[in-house]
Amino acid sequence: MGVGRPRRGEPWVVMQARRLGCGHNPLRRPSDRFEAALAVIALFAGILLIPAGAAVGTSVEKADESRVAEQRAVLRQLAARTTADAPAITGQELGRITWPVPVVWQDETGVDHRGLVDLMLGTKANTEVVVWVDRSGALVKPPRTAGDSAAIGDAVGFGTVIGCWLVLWVLLLIARRALDRRRLADWAAEWEQVAPGWTHHDG
Repeated sequence: MGVGRPRRGEPWVVMQARRLGCGHNPLRRPSDRFEAALAVIALFAGILLIPAGAAVGTSVEKADESRVAEQRAVLRQLAARTTADAPAITGQELGRITWPVPVVWQDETGVDHRGLVDLMLGTKANTEVVVWVDRSGALVKPPRTAGDSAAIGDAVGFGTVIGCWLVLWVLLLIARRALDRRRLADWAAEWEQVAPGWTHHDG
């Protein structure tokens, strides 16, 4: 019966374990069993990395939401109006979808302030928009939304899992190369012992 041939009535898990070197096949070397054990460890480590990456992503998302909440606590949003048209969408903007447009707004005392805000291409003059200012009244970028924080967390979590998987794969490759060199050395040593008998037999 072949090594990889499933035995009648053998459970699938047992069959896969035997294929990984957990059986009593005398042809398997210790290095083969060690390599199989490394593959199993890497498999379980890769599975465990999925919830670990999700936890990292959630932690980053919560931290970013906390920073955004702190920003919103010190920033203010005010109503403003554009004083010029943004360029029309012509398809020749080299990937740009926004354009710095001059706007004017009033603070709590009724004093006019002017500045540039990135708005969508095609925005017309005298369009009402929302601007964010800091405590000094200077224009600032809008704080991120909850959706942005979630996207950042997802990206970090996914990147963590993929990065760790790549590290595991590289470590497995390094281990396999070392084991292959060990096997080649063992085969060469064994052949030195067997070769004289074969040579004498051929003669």
